[in-house]
Amino acid sequence: MYLKLKNGVDIPEIGFGTSLIEGEECVLNIKQALQVGYRHIDTASVYKNEEYIGKAIRESNIPREEIFITSKVWKDSMGYDNTIKSFNNTLNKLKLDYIDLFLIHWPKNNDKNLNIETWKALETLYNQKKVKAIGVSNFLKHHLEVILYNCQIAPMVDQIEFHPGLTRKETVEFCKEKRIIVEAWAPLGKGSMLKNDDLIKIASKYNKSVAQLCIRWCLQNEVIPLPKSTNLNRMIENRDVFDFTISEEDMSFINNMQFFAGSTMDPNEFGG
Repeated sequence: MYLKLKNGVDIPEIGFGTSLIEGEECVLNIKQALQVGYRHIDTASVYKNEEYIGKAIRESNIPREEIFITSKVWKDSMGYDNTIKSFNNTLNKLKLDYIDLFLIHWPKNNDKNLNIETWKALETLYNQKKVKAIGVSNFLKHHLEVILYNCQIAPMVDQIEFHPGLTRKETVEFCKEKRIIVEAWAPLGKGSMLKNDDLIKIASKYNKSVAQLCIRWCLQNEVIPLPKSTNLNRMIENRDVFDFTISEEDMSFINNMQFFAGSTMDPNEFGG
């Protein structure tokens, strides 16, 4: 249940998303997620829950090395010095010695130099062994090309919105070509997939829920899903996806479903 990043680091192939979960509710949810088997927790400075996630990890009594933690630098903290400062704030809030994966949360579309400066800060953190892996989030192919042309260490991960109807084929294919692992935030389409008649029909063939179908579909596309739930039963359900395989015919159908006329991944919109 792991994939291997290009630098050899193992990353659990299902993660747990934490956006919009704060306070003591966050502590409880993370503890529950860890209890039912999640070992990949995704957060960000803008979620304002890093200190609660750190508390949950410490109180879980699970060895630190068994838990994979991701965080991200937000748009208002980009640039070399600001990124280093943001990372240190994240580390202090989590009360950890290192982070497994650190990402640039969103690209600056109108400022390539800022993206490059921010990436150089991530390279410094990686070289200082404060992070085990570095990557980006919400970067499309043209954003990635700028980083790849100006980097010493290539991104290892790109976390994007990815679900049936929004597959970002160009970006995903480019990432696979460059050995960049793709992660999916909103793998259930922020809940919109759960009501789709076609997905309901396909899921019933496998005696699975639509959520399980979407998560399994991500895995078979070699994309790491980051489902989010505050409901314990759904947390368990979202991990119960390793006892069935979606047929090639159904994979092709889902891969080609059309839900959106254009992108929902606006750089000015709050994302994953």
